[in-house]
Amino acid sequence: MEGGGRPSAAQAVLLTASTAITALLYSVYRQKARVARELEGARKVRLDGDLRAVLLEAPGRCVPYAVIEGVVRSVKETLSSQFVENCKGVVQRLTLQEHKMVWNRTTHLWNDYKKIIHQRTNTTPFDLAPAEDGSGVTVRVMKPLDAAELSLETVHEKFHPSVQSFTDVIGHYISGERPKGIQETEEMLKVGTALTGVGELVLDNATIKLQPPKQGMPYYLSSMDFESLLQKQESGVRFWKILTVIFGFATCAVLFFLLRKQYRHHRERQHLRQMQEEFRQAQERLTNAEGGEVLKNACVVCLSSTKSCVFLECGHVCSCHACYQALPEPKKCPICRQSITRMVPLYNS
Repeated sequence: MEGGGRPSAAQAVLLTASTAITALLYSVYRQKARVARELEGARKVRLDGDLRAVLLEAPGRCVPYAVIEGVVRSVKETLSSQFVENCKGVVQRLTLQEHKMVWNRTTHLWNDYKKIIHQRTNTTPFDLAPAEDGSGVTVRVMKPLDAAELSLETVHEKFHPSVQSFTDVIGHYISGERPKGIQETEEMLKVGTALTGVGELVLDNATIKLQPPKQGMPYYLSSMDFESLLQKQESGVRFWKILTVIFGFATCAVLFFLLRKQYRHHRERQHLRQMQEEFRQAQERLTNAEGGEVLKNACVVCLSSTKSCVFLECGHVCSCHACYQALPEPKKCPICRQSITRMVPLYNS
């Protein structure tokens, strides 16, 4: 604590940072909890012949937040894998990722660094259909790339190591960057994949569409079933809640520490004022009743009795006999700290 009982700059920064982090974590926790509650409250509908009737009875032929499960089926053409034969899908993502080692001048270590240098995503219209083809009811999936969770399966992955000459190696060590190679990845949402869709379900003319909700709620296209998807969101909520509680306790601990220091400083000031008041009262007791002047022959130790001892060899007259007896061994003069070889009583007439 600084003078006046105020916290130091470092302590103030620590308390401010801890409070800000706690507030940020609490905000994220509330957002995650709201998403989990909305997902839990989503209406579960079956992909069967009654789905059209359900939408006709709904206000505006729309269910704002619905859960529906089905398998992927292409509307027209499908996308073929560039690396795997007979692999058909409706969403294809090709990624080129650079891998290299970068020298960290702070830790003096080589760190692995990854960077996406190219990524292309191809889509084709697709539907969610019942696992058993019988009802003929399908749901057209709109804007699949806007989904918060789009489950793509990695169908191809290959690492192409970089070829380097001796001069290249020397140059890379000097520059602080050592290329390792390029990783080539192909991900696809294959035809026949079971998907759980969560979003706005609407009947548009004769087409049933699943699209991102208009009320800002998350849009999901996940390969997990609904219960697993909900458990995943609730696990995320618990994680952020634990972080919020930990940082909240840390903030409270910092605040308690600062308040305790300020309280101790306040007590010390009170004790100092009390000692000053006692000293003032002792001086008033030593005031001569006749002239009102402070007695000059008062003992410098107790300030109440008169001086009655001469200390040798220094010759100081500064203490009463009782305070001389109370001095610790070896006895030293309270004025000059010189050793007292003997004491001569002083008698005032």
